[in-house]
Amino acid sequence: MRSYRLLTLLKQLYHNNNTTNQKHFFNFSNFALHVLEEANPFVTLPDLRTKRRELACLLQLPAPENRTPIWRHEQVHAQVVVNGLQSDTFLANILLHKYSKTGDLCAARALFDKMSERNLVSWSSVVSMYAQHGYSREALVVFVGLLETCDQRPNEYVLASVVRACTQLGGCGGSVGEQMHGFVVKSGFGQDVYVGTSLVDFYTKNGGIDDAKSVFDGLLSKTAVTWTTIITGYVKSGRSELALKLFNQMRETDVGPDRYVLSSVLSACSMLEFVEGGKQIHAHVLRRGTEMDVSVVNVLIDFYAKCGRVKLGRRLFNGMAVKNVISWTTMIAGYMQNSFDREALKMFAEMTRSGWKPDGFACTSVLTSCGSLEALEQGRQVHAYSIKVNLESDAFVKNGLIDMYAKCDSLNDGRGVFDLMADHNVVSYNAMIEGYSRQEKLRDALDLFHEMRLGFVPPSLLTFVSLLGVSAALLTLELSKQIHGLIIKYGVSLDLFAGSSLIDVYSKCSCIKDARIVFEEMNEKDIVVWNAMLFGYTQQLENEEALKLYIELQSSRESPNEFTFAAVITAASNLASLRHGQQFHNQLIKLGLEFDPFITNSLVDMYAKCGSFEEAHKTFSSAVWRDIACWNSMISTYAHHGKAEEALWLFEEIIKEGLKPNYVTFVGLLSACNHAGLVEDGLRHFESMARFGIEPGTEHYACVVSLLGRAGKLYEAKKFIEKMPIKPAAVVWRSLLSACRVAGNVELGRYAAEMTISVDPTDSGSFTLLSNIFACKGMWAEVKRVRERMDFDGVMKEPGRSWLEVEKEVHAFIAKDKSHPETDLIYSVLDNLILQIKGMGYVPDTTTFSPMTEKSWWSFGKLLDDQRAFLDTKKLEFELDLEKKRKSLDEEVINMARAAIFFGQSKGGGGAGEGFDVTKSGDARVGLVGFPSVGNLHFEIN
Repeated sequence: MRSYRLLTLLKQLYHNNNTTNQKHFFNFSNFALHVLEEANPFVTLPDLRTKRRELACLLQLPAPENRTPIWRHEQVHAQVVVNGLQSDTFLANILLHKYSKTGDLCAARALFDKMSERNLVSWSSVVSMYAQHGYSREALVVFVGLLETCDQRPNEYVLASVVRACTQLGGCGGSVGEQMHGFVVKSGFGQDVYVGTSLVDFYTKNGGIDDAKSVFDGLLSKTAVTWTTIITGYVKSGRSELALKLFNQMRETDVGPDRYVLSSVLSACSMLEFVEGGKQIHAHVLRRGTEMDVSVVNVLIDFYAKCGRVKLGRRLFNGMAVKNVISWTTMIAGYMQNSFDREALKMFAEMTRSGWKPDGFACTSVLTSCGSLEALEQGRQVHAYSIKVNLESDAFVKNGLIDMYAKCDSLNDGRGVFDLMADHNVVSYNAMIEGYSRQEKLRDALDLFHEMRLGFVPPSLLTFVSLLGVSAALLTLELSKQIHGLIIKYGVSLDLFAGSSLIDVYSKCSCIKDARIVFEEMNEKDIVVWNAMLFGYTQQLENEEALKLYIELQSSRESPNEFTFAAVITAASNLASLRHGQQFHNQLIKLGLEFDPFITNSLVDMYAKCGSFEEAHKTFSSAVWRDIACWNSMISTYAHHGKAEEALWLFEEIIKEGLKPNYVTFVGLLSACNHAGLVEDGLRHFESMARFGIEPGTEHYACVVSLLGRAGKLYEAKKFIEKMPIKPAAVVWRSLLSACRVAGNVELGRYAAEMTISVDPTDSGSFTLLSNIFACKGMWAEVKRVRERMDFDGVMKEPGRSWLEVEKEVHAFIAKDKSHPETDLIYSVLDNLILQIKGMGYVPDTTTFSPMTEKSWWSFGKLLDDQRAFLDTKKLEFELDLEKKRKSLDEEVINMARAAIFFGQSKGGGGAGEGFDVTKSGDARVGLVGFPSVGNLHFEIN
């Protein structure tokens, strides 16, 4: 029954065979037909035997130097026909074998079809010939003929060839191959080494590695080819550990490993980055000496390169007595894979100077290095070389050219190569889409993606990752959701790369809950996925969630890296939690990551925002390597603490170090000048930005306006805004409005407020500032109109909020909130502190701000006493007034007063908005350090 099913399948393949191919292989050659007609029927039997031996010997001799082997075979074949030996099966089989070796399949098939008698050797020769030359269907068709017409049963050589043909058919030959396996077992060859090796190869190449191992274990004997086949199968299936175990089993047998086995084992070691194992193989190669050829040395170079030991690979390369193109190509690729891109370019140039002609693989590798270095000129030279040696039609080279031009921001050249391609594949589309994504050309990327789908080219994982990258950069949420839908449709939504990209895009689009859903749906998470989620929380200021997620990470199998700590330190910085920041710092020291530039920058920023200036300075001073971001962090730290002179000195040091200041550098520098009132220095540095090739942005203009406003130059600030080359943002006008409130300039304040509100109608701070200006002048009717307008426009002022941590428990306080269980005690302590401050001579400066609480603002006219008016002020206003009396007050009382003001915000609610400060975030947090009796106290400015 099994034989009948096999025969049916093979016949189906016979009928499905290409008609053209059948005609090609079944037609007789003109030469064979001609010589058959000239047969001599009158030759005697003894002469025939002599001729038979002579012709057989002639077929074994090599062809003359001036003739091809085919010519010799045709001449002998003619003699066979002339002497009437065309029906001799022995000679015909020898001719079949010779025609097969020389690749003359037409002549071989013509001879086979004309044979009057065929034995098993004849059938085996033709089946083997077709299988060896890749004509799998023809091999199976001949096998059908063998089963139907030949009296002899197929032997191990025929069956091995048929199984090889099934292997070559790939997925189409899967069912036929399984049927052949059954036929092999039924025929009694299930344990034969030749047939078994072919079956092992069939299963490994068709995704059945376990079936391959089952066949392998059932073989009575195993050759080096058998061991190579199964070891290679395990390596290609990603199970390198088992491949190494099999190699150890092989060493216990009498079969010695040849170069193919060693190459497979080295591939397994490179996949596992098992350097010691690879070195042992290297030692084995050295012991065998001259038995190892250049191919094994090439694999050793590749092994060392893939394990990151590229210098060892180069040493091995330099010691090679004989090199080939693969040796050079492997070394170039090794440099490229390890990001030694300049060395890759030098090696490529050395290769050409030495007279070698780089192939498509060498060109592809060096093009990748050109793209990484953005070396456009060198990339164009490689392009010219590929045209010169006719490699421009190579698919790998073309895709490498597109990728190189895209990374070098030469998209027109890349698109030119892309458009000249006859057949686009997913790699070429991905390279072009990635290039458009890098330059945030969303429309071009989407047009190409649409063209890709119309061309029925299935997108790969990298296609979606590139599209999500540009979608995240441009914050296009709806597009991101559509891409997410396509990812699910194509079944790659939970892949590590796609998953981390989705988390990133949802986080940047403020859909942090959706990002967490994607995170939770992922069955496998590497550290990149965890980091994406951590950064998502910090970007959306969900800092407590970031810390909770870090605790979950510690319980997982993944180990945090420098990017993980950069995220959690940022979370601690946003929370102004010095305790958490110090704990993370301790972990970094234990892991040896404290000197990483990203970590240094995060630590400096964290200590600065937590008020620990000395620790920030110590961290900065101990940095092994400082990039411009590290210097920027320290300049911002000095600006935060009002140390303008030190900030300006640091800027001069940056110039001396040869570093180029960037956009953020000048934000910190101008902010420092702003805090210290250094108008001339601030304007000078603002004007010097053009010298460094930096175009001023909104933050810089806002700093200058605030700088002029604090110096009382309100109308100069107004003219400065009106002359801005870009449209002033709301924050710029709000800076002027804040300055008008301090100066009490009603008219200019009204104008600044209207301009701010026209740009951002939902900005509650502008309404509050304008209301305070009117209140300071006693213009209560105007105050009422402002509040009514806020109600009409639906503008809500977010209440002030503060929190402190005591014994690992966070206590939060919202304006006018009395829900805390210790409310009575808190107010009692607060009242006592206020009485002490007043007893030392402090009197609130009611000429600067209104003597009314937040409640009185909303009830329009109900006044409270000076104590409640004092509690309604903002922290910065209080400290400015307190600074006037600093010399007469004890430092400890000042700290107590600061703490009282924080509690006062919780008790009385947030008052008027403060002036613009670019060193603070939108919800800037300020923490008190050195107040251990209370705990870590935090305040959020709204």
